[in-house]
Amino acid sequence: MARWIDLRSDTVTRPTPAMRKAMLEAEVGDDVFGEDPTVNSLQERVAQMLGKEASLFVPSGTMANQLAIKSHTQPGDEVIIETTSHPYNFEGGGGAALSGIQFHCLKGHRGILDASQIVEAIRPEDHHFPVTRLICLENTHNRGGGAIYPIEKMREIYQVAKSKGLFVHLDGARLWNASVATGISPQEYSQWADSVSVCLSKGLGAPIGSLVAGSESFIDRVHRFRKMFGGGMRQVGMIAAAGLYALDHHLERLKQDHQNAKRLAVGLREIKGVSLDPKHVETNIVIFDVAETGKTAQQVAEAMKHHGVLIHAIGKTQIRLVTHLDVTEEDIETALKAFGEVIGRR
Repeated sequence: MARWIDLRSDTVTRPTPAMRKAMLEAEVGDDVFGEDPTVNSLQERVAQMLGKEASLFVPSGTMANQLAIKSHTQPGDEVIIETTSHPYNFEGGGGAALSGIQFHCLKGHRGILDASQIVEAIRPEDHHFPVTRLICLENTHNRGGGAIYPIEKMREIYQVAKSKGLFVHLDGARLWNASVATGISPQEYSQWADSVSVCLSKGLGAPIGSLVAGSESFIDRVHRFRKMFGGGMRQVGMIAAAGLYALDHHLERLKQDHQNAKRLAVGLREIKGVSLDPKHVETNIVIFDVAETGKTAQQVAEAMKHHGVLIHAIGKTQIRLVTHLDVTEEDIETALKAFGEVIGRR
């Protein structure tokens, strides 16, 4: 087959020819010594975009989140988090293994928590209890179907945190998507968190890399733990250049991914047995259920391969689709036709 239509994730993108050229021509130095000029430029730019004093380039979003958790806490602390969040479910138990913390999980609506839930979850000052130290939010929320965290709720949660002496970390792996969809700048979102992680290798299409942003003293601590976790990198400007290129050229085009995701949702809703609400598709993620079709998600995924479409089963009957810069409008129509043949129309 000449080409797959890959809807499994926005991490599957490949660098564009222009991005590869920028990488090839990047000025480099030893980043462990702080001497890579391209990395330094990327870090300064992202810190400015997020309204923070400093940021640090790291290999992955998982490392970014785990470094933030490590830097905000000490062993035995408790971290309040939504039950379907990425740091709790998809980072290999890193919170326990690397930071010695425990998570206090709350059930949100499509991944979104209310400030009142946070208030109730904060532990009393009693030696019998762990110390509540950190609140983790996720915007957009992956397993919430790319749900955008309302900035009003972020503000309310941050104000609760500050009144109780707690920190807030924002997993902003897809914060760019939230910003483009709402017109709210990344800086406006980030003001309601003490630290923020952002990813370059999802919707922005860079091959690797995330950043953690916060105060200078916080990032100094993050830098120490990056070294401890084995995340120190050398002539990494070639990778940082991809991130700079993506910030220059791939931000505004996220609108197209959102439009494609909405088209997918509307088309899927017309297929008998598919359960989803297109109104819940706010960015580039579509999650739907096929239980009423009598098929499992894995059966649908295997059948779709024969039509040249790759999809991701995230449960017995749940499927997640993610649009990205390697998926065209024509691909969406081809995928919908394939879904119709695999699942069956009304």
